[in-house]
Amino acid sequence: MSSSAPLSIPGFESLDAALKHFFGYDRFRPGQEHVVAAALQQRDVLVIMPTGGGKSLCFQLPALLKAGITLVISPLIALMHDQVDALRNNDIPATYLNSSLDPQEVRARESEILEGGVKLVYIAPERLFHEGFLRFLDAVQQRAGISTLAVDEAHCVSEWGHDFRPEYRRLAEIRHRYPQIPVMALTATATQRVRADIQQQLQLRDPLVHVASFNRENLYYEVQPKDRQTYARLYRYIKDNDGAGIIYCLSRREVDELSQRLQQDGIRALPYHAGLSDEKRSTHQTQFIRDDVQVMVATIAFGMGINKPDVRFVIHYNLPRNLEGYYQEAGRAGRDGEPAECILYFAPKDIRTLDWLIEQKIDPQTGRPLEREQRVARQQLRQMLDYVEGTACRRTIQLSYFGEAFPGNCDRCDNCLHPKPTEDWTIEAQKFLSCVARCEQRFGMGHIIDVLRGSRNQKVKSRGHDRLSTYGIGRDRSVEEWRMLGRTLLHQGLLTETTDGYPTLQLTPQSWEVLRKQRPVRIAVPKPKPSLSPPAAPLEVPREDLFQRLRKLRKTLADAQGVAPYMVFSDASLKQMAQTLPQTPEAFIAITGVGRQKLQKYGAAFTEIIQDYCRSQDLSEETAPLAPPLPARDNLSATLAETLRLHRQGLTLPEIASTRGLKRSTVITHFSELIVQDVSVDLRQIVGSQTMAVILNVREQLGTPSLSQLKETLGDRVSEDEIKIVQALWGKGTTSQKNR
Repeated sequence: MSSSAPLSIPGFESLDAALKHFFGYDRFRPGQEHVVAAALQQRDVLVIMPTGGGKSLCFQLPALLKAGITLVISPLIALMHDQVDALRNNDIPATYLNSSLDPQEVRARESEILEGGVKLVYIAPERLFHEGFLRFLDAVQQRAGISTLAVDEAHCVSEWGHDFRPEYRRLAEIRHRYPQIPVMALTATATQRVRADIQQQLQLRDPLVHVASFNRENLYYEVQPKDRQTYARLYRYIKDNDGAGIIYCLSRREVDELSQRLQQDGIRALPYHAGLSDEKRSTHQTQFIRDDVQVMVATIAFGMGINKPDVRFVIHYNLPRNLEGYYQEAGRAGRDGEPAECILYFAPKDIRTLDWLIEQKIDPQTGRPLEREQRVARQQLRQMLDYVEGTACRRTIQLSYFGEAFPGNCDRCDNCLHPKPTEDWTIEAQKFLSCVARCEQRFGMGHIIDVLRGSRNQKVKSRGHDRLSTYGIGRDRSVEEWRMLGRTLLHQGLLTETTDGYPTLQLTPQSWEVLRKQRPVRIAVPKPKPSLSPPAAPLEVPREDLFQRLRKLRKTLADAQGVAPYMVFSDASLKQMAQTLPQTPEAFIAITGVGRQKLQKYGAAFTEIIQDYCRSQDLSEETAPLAPPLPARDNLSATLAETLRLHRQGLTLPEIASTRGLKRSTVITHFSELIVQDVSVDLRQIVGSQTMAVILNVREQLGTPSLSQLKETLGDRVSEDEIKIVQALWGKGTTSQKNR
């Protein structure tokens, strides 16, 4: 829906104008405008939008444009504090009511709410159902009016969700109490089953259902084996990355041990888990959000509920419980849209730990196992193992879990950057799918493999499956090979399975295309996995010195106000300032993320820094070039010229590859050719200053090494592509400043 559609917006000519006024953004992200318009038309809405996609704005902007108060149900106190602080810093009237407040503070805030001095009120679901609080809500409805009930983290309402909370089930009682108030449910992760359950449990009436793509294009995914060298690799990775990061562990003990070890080795790291006091958890989180520490080490089970957009890496030190939880936890990286990395360390012993945790799912009343919950948890664990052991594109596996098709070749995961050789397994796939059909689509993968391999176990014989035509036709393949094929068929949408804890295999329309010889099946064949180092993705910008001065000013202002630096401006906004050099109020407000309030609050301080920089460099806003003009060369091909043009606009290597739809290795080749042709490029922007220094240092020690010698010596510290491009520079016989 465009902003020109007929929609009454008091005080603004369009939704775009309201967006810029309140939040400083020039345009909506995909799907936001459609959702906001539906909310303004008093419709129920279900929003499924990945972390970093802008869910909060979907209810925050309508709250400011509608009469009355928007109630926001949130299960995490930390997230409430974070969002309210960010809104207040933008001069938007918001507050929260939760157990962190003393009775006097609660009374003061309730009085402000009744007087209509607040537009957004964040509350925990438990507080809603206290009789005294329900009477308070009745008074709010009568005096100030309740415009919307926004249910954040709505997957908590579903027992099929990864973080089910029984108290969320009672939210339908609020709908009965105030039937005229529209409901907006929002979550970052929900399978089709969870979406249906949310609609039913919250009794949404003819809702607009917006499901955004789950693909986070800026995230890089990798799985590494966990061994004795894992901590050394982790330490080296953090030292080479000056951005903020989160490390998830399974147990409190491991959180404490790992954070302590990192501290001893000079890393600014803190622990975060349920065993710490509320005060200590709050202090640690505040230090992390305000950039006083670099790394937070946290338990997977407890979670963090933070709203820090500039997390540059998320590392899982243990195997997560399920794919949905992993997607959400990894999704805490790169919420600002800048490149970020998600690394998972996997050791088989994690399976035993998780299996033991599943065994602890018992009924507290009877002490008996909760068989259904255990069954579902084990199926989710198998899906997680399929992900870590899979050879297909990581995005294909993740997105297929949420019912979204993805063709693969993302060029932003280890399996795509280091692809395994593929083989034609069409005949084997036909055997497998035929066996599923002859078993009447009523059994799981293990049973199908038993039939294919001619097992004589009782389950096969008692059902007469030893008399099927597919019995024993797969003896030439091992159990693991058949399981690998089965996983691939699931990831490619050529097979599906039920999600009720009994993973029964079922055919899809695409399955029949394979059986009718209309579709070939190729699968990746595993080979020994190299110890990878993910592609460096630092925030490289033109005028790095100015960017760092702006960051320093941002931190000073944030500390003075007691807020997180990103609440002043995001890194992306600072990057744009360093690129465009705004020196007047008119130019400054054109920066993404600068609205009227932030212009008044911060404009003078930031433009003064920019003006001082321009004077020192003899630059002006109008004349300062971001890079030298493109060379006028007849021998520079169109494709090289286009890569160079984007490079000089300040795009990073992954951004150039994404913009042009090319593989990372192809863009690396472009830069190598540009260097050979003596074209000036900034290698710091391509491979990073630290990585370049490491390669050149090793090369100097070895004399004139070959590419293979450099790869062997550097090991997993840098990628082969990074070595190649620095070698191209060296091959020119120069380390001159122009290419540094």
